Amino acid sequence: MTLRILATGGTFDKHYDEIAGRLTFAESHLPAVLARTRMTLATELEVVSMLDSLEMQDTDRENIANACKQANETAIVIIHGTDTMRETAHVLGAANLAKTIVLTGAMIPYEIANSDALFNLGLACGVAQTLPHGVYIAMNGKIFNWNQVKKNRAAGIFVSE
Repeated sequence: MTLRILATGGTFDKHYDEIAGRLTFAESHLPAVLARTRMTLATELEVVSMLDSLEMQDTDRENIANACKQANETAIVIIHGTDTMRETAHVLGAANLAKTIVLTGAMIPYEIANSDALFNLGLACGVAQTLPHGVYIAMNGKIFNWNQVKKNRAAGIFVSE
């Protein structure tokens, strides 16, 4: 089995620009992240975009859906921003692909102390291998069906709807 990992940006992949004093995008952290995980499962990494999910448009979501459709792999993990993860999951759920697609992200960027990025990625990679075909969100140690989840912004977690 090979796992396809799609990078789309989001907080997970943000860099702190110490000159500007803000979070920005550069190259994806995922090659280094995957090396750090010591995962022995074969993976194929594809960078679809590097966007804050609040900046995603319908065309960006269609690009993600097309990447899933074109993937030879039936297990796919998508690194995505948490603010509009559900909207992208809706597009993927409506596509009704014969694949297991798990979206995940981070509330704190990977390169910042106490980030949840590695934990969420590990959870997503594990369940993408075992769940039946469908679209899921893996955050905070929980798995949610794409159409039964929402982000609780005040608490900074995902909850069942």
